[in-house]
Amino acid sequence: MNTLVHNLRDAASGTGDLVLIVDDVPDNLAVLHDALDESGYTVLVATTGEQALTRAAQARPDVVLLDAVMPGMDGFEVARRLKADAATAHIPIIFMTGLTDTEHLVAALEAGGVDYVTKPIKPKEVLARMNVHLQGARQARQQARQAGQARNALDAFGYASATVRWPEGRIIWQTALARELLARYCGTQAPETPAPVLDWLRRHLPDAQFRHIEPPPLVIEQGSERLSLRLHQQTGHDDDGDEWLIIMREASDTAVIEAMSLSLGLTPREAEVLYWVVKGKTNRDIGEIIGSSPATAKKHLERVYVKLGVETRTAAAGVAIKRIRELMPGAEI
Repeated sequence: MNTLVHNLRDAASGTGDLVLIVDDVPDNLAVLHDALDESGYTVLVATTGEQALTRAAQARPDVVLLDAVMPGMDGFEVARRLKADAATAHIPIIFMTGLTDTEHLVAALEAGGVDYVTKPIKPKEVLARMNVHLQGARQARQQARQAGQARNALDAFGYASATVRWPEGRIIWQTALARELLARYCGTQAPETPAPVLDWLRRHLPDAQFRHIEPPPLVIEQGSERLSLRLHQQTGHDDDGDEWLIIMREASDTAVIEAMSLSLGLTPREAEVLYWVVKGKTNRDIGEIIGSSPATAKKHLERVYVKLGVETRTAAAGVAIKRIRELMPGAEI
């Protein structure tokens, strides 16, 4: 994106709305430009279809005001090309036309327009129509930002996520952490979905979709480390299939012990002792694992009792299991 377009985006950041006007008549451009500028919008202009496609690809405007009839590439073709490009397909297009015959209005909508205004242009009408469609665009941007923040937060806390298209079985989106985990544990890269994940989805998606039963997590082991995958929710549906969000997290003895230490207010050694209590180990076993005596393991455990407000091994283990399941869904403990 060139410097000019960066500057336009910066200027538009106050309202977040950048408008592209496409018209081959300079007077029409001038009237609309002045009205939109006075209303706080940042405006780009194009006088030909080719210019419109270039401007849209560079700046990604929030709405396009598009003249239907222009020499060369007309507005209908411009709209079709904008909608055929994934980078610009989401941009609402409002046609400006002097043609009021039903067939022309139908053609405008079939080409991808969401609305139209008739010439001669009335700026107040254009602003009102624009505002309706920009409200939807603003909501979509806000939802995208929130989704991006949520995904970044998931990655920051060690949770990766990916979206699988079903029944096609193709990964259509994933976070950076998901990409790294699937490559390391399964040796695959998007859009390929690992075979164990596909088998898991085939077995459990019918119950999840039609009976609303949450399937058991899928655990893929690699040495002492484990990758746990959980089917989170359906995020999309159309005639071609459904989209399902999968949350995954890498777990290991060390990761669980660290989580227990932080969340329960225990020292690393106390958390380690409690972890092995949860695993059913005796004080003698724990002493051998941590390289100390059974009596030392017992002393650590007694301090754990005090910090957790419990009196027995079973109660301490119950507290630990509950907390880890809250923090690390799908973790085996």
